[in-house]
Amino acid sequence: MNDRTSGPERAEREELARLLPAPAERDLPPGRHLHHKDTLMRLIDQDGDRATARPRLLRPAVLLPAAGLALGGVLLTTLAVTGQDRAPAPSAAGTGSQATAPRGAAVLLDRVASAAAKKGEQKVTDDQFVYVKTLQTRNDGAFDGPVKLTEPRDREVWMSQKAGPVIDVGLIHEDGSYFPITVGVPDGEPAVGYPAGLNRPTYTWLASLPTDPDALLRRLTTEITRDQDARDTPAEERDQAQDTFDAIGELLRETLMPPKTAAALYQAAAKIPGVTVDSDAVDAAGRRGIGVARDDTRAGWRTAWIFDPTTLEYLGERSYLIRDTSMGKKGTLINKSAVLERAVVNALRAKPSAEEPSTTT
Repeated sequence: MNDRTSGPERAEREELARLLPAPAERDLPPGRHLHHKDTLMRLIDQDGDRATARPRLLRPAVLLPAAGLALGGVLLTTLAVTGQDRAPAPSAAGTGSQATAPRGAAVLLDRVASAAAKKGEQKVTDDQFVYVKTLQTRNDGAFDGPVKLTEPRDREVWMSQKAGPVIDVGLIHEDGSYFPITVGVPDGEPAVGYPAGLNRPTYTWLASLPTDPDALLRRLTTEITRDQDARDTPAEERDQAQDTFDAIGELLRETLMPPKTAAALYQAAAKIPGVTVDSDAVDAAGRRGIGVARDDTRAGWRTAWIFDPTTLEYLGERSYLIRDTSMGKKGTLINKSAVLERAVVNALRAKPSAEEPSTTT
């Protein structure tokens, strides 16, 4: 490390060093964890001069209008781990001080964006399907009651790439059964499908989004507000910052992302107020990484996107309570997922092959 760096830069490196996962013999040997830490710290040190304070967005009020929720909750899954598993109680490191954590999260997201931008473009046509395989658990508890979590299980989704409007959106395979995803078909009324957009994000639509992070934030805000207006969501139930963070997380988890769009989304996320670094995050596959998180203070939980500490690859997501609620005690995990594979395939139920290469995490 460069000992001549300024006090804020040194504090930033020390904070991120403290937030990185501690060595654990059951996961990785101590030497590899130290390598991860040293690698990430060198990257942060190289970017110290470029990491400036991010402008903060206005923060009105909450409600999730994200892509999965717009499909009637089909894609917005309730993910978690076993009932006995608990996340570590949030600490000063988890929430972070105003002086160091926001800056640390911004630097980390900048490195993640750089890694994402280097990936290869995909060729996707309207008659193909995006295939995403995840490992996740489900909350079988009663609505607004204590969380009852299943064991992690495989889930496969095929999503249509037609520009639309589309009624037959795709297909889900889990628990040994196939479930069609159909939308916009109310009883006794003409069928109305969904066009490509935030509610049904195709690869082509994602590639059409602005790659300037400020312009992208404005575009997402417009899309989210339009969806909330259509649903007559009360103003007091809206929170622009949280809604945008959740919408970006939904896109990262449920889609195959064009590299330039992924990089822009990470850069845009760095501009959302309240985003912090979450230490020692573990996905549903047991992979240990470092998280970028935000607290939903109205709901009482924190959601973290999990990244591999060496490759900075997106691994999955987890959510846990930051205070006691009807769902459980502070620290209880309520959500957990792991992305195992993404690909472009030519038909429903088709699996990735040598002719149809996949992106495997």
